[in-house]
Amino acid sequence: MATPPLKTAVVTGATSGIGRWIAMGLAAAGHRVIMVGRNRERGEATQAWIAARVPGAQTQLHITDLSSLAETRALGAAILRDMPTLDLLVNNAGALCPRRVVTAEGHETTVATNLLSPILLTQTLLPALQAAPRARVVMIGSSSSDRAEIDPENLELTHGWSMVRAYAQSKLALMIESFALAERLRHTTVTVNVVHPGLVATRIVRHGGVAGLAWRLMAPFSLSEERGAAPPLFACLSPELDGRTGIYIKRRGQARPNHRALDPELVARVDKETALLLSRSI
Repeated sequence: MATPPLKTAVVTGATSGIGRWIAMGLAAAGHRVIMVGRNRERGEATQAWIAARVPGAQTQLHITDLSSLAETRALGAAILRDMPTLDLLVNNAGALCPRRVVTAEGHETTVATNLLSPILLTQTLLPALQAAPRARVVMIGSSSSDRAEIDPENLELTHGWSMVRAYAQSKLALMIESFALAERLRHTTVTVNVVHPGLVATRIVRHGGVAGLAWRLMAPFSLSEERGAAPPLFACLSPELDGRTGIYIKRRGQARPNHRALDPELVARVDKETALLLSRSI
């Protein structure tokens, strides 16, 4: 009997937090895992960590700053050159910034990392995803989006910025864009779903200060990184989700999303503004 071809997965933010556990879980499930991270030393250490736990694991490492759209485009192009077929894309990388920082391309860092980069990477990799017999895109969302409000014309919060508002709005915008993409791809073999991993103590806070201290104080009440990876791995691997698209997953089941993510007029406005932001770079 012929050996089935090895499935290939891309995992962003794969060198720390739940990302490394997602990468290890996919390697254990028999996937070739393309790991994306910002730090080479940490990335190579994660590759060794996976290899020690999953003998024969096949991993590749790409070093990319996903707050940069230029680097995101280059990452997508490099993966397409090497992997014409892609079975799984896990957009896990995220940022929670305690102060408003603008990237070199002129985008607010939270929205660049949590919204623009995953949408751009998904769009770039669509040819490879559509070349697979079945492919899944898994967006790592957050329950912070559940009650969030959103201003489509102020996604980068040039006024009214706060750490909590920026993060929650970016995750709601990601959900909206994910559902819109799922609808556009409904008659293809590619599914797009959003999963909340739970409150996990990770490295997501990029800076110290009061916000970093608050995050550390919450750590004892948070899930471990291993447990936090379980819902995303369910979204990646469960046969229950074959062909199911445009859904919000918590734990191991479908959850009700923020009603704003289902408002056609609001979705159209967010979709338009996201496209404008993706087209604009200094």
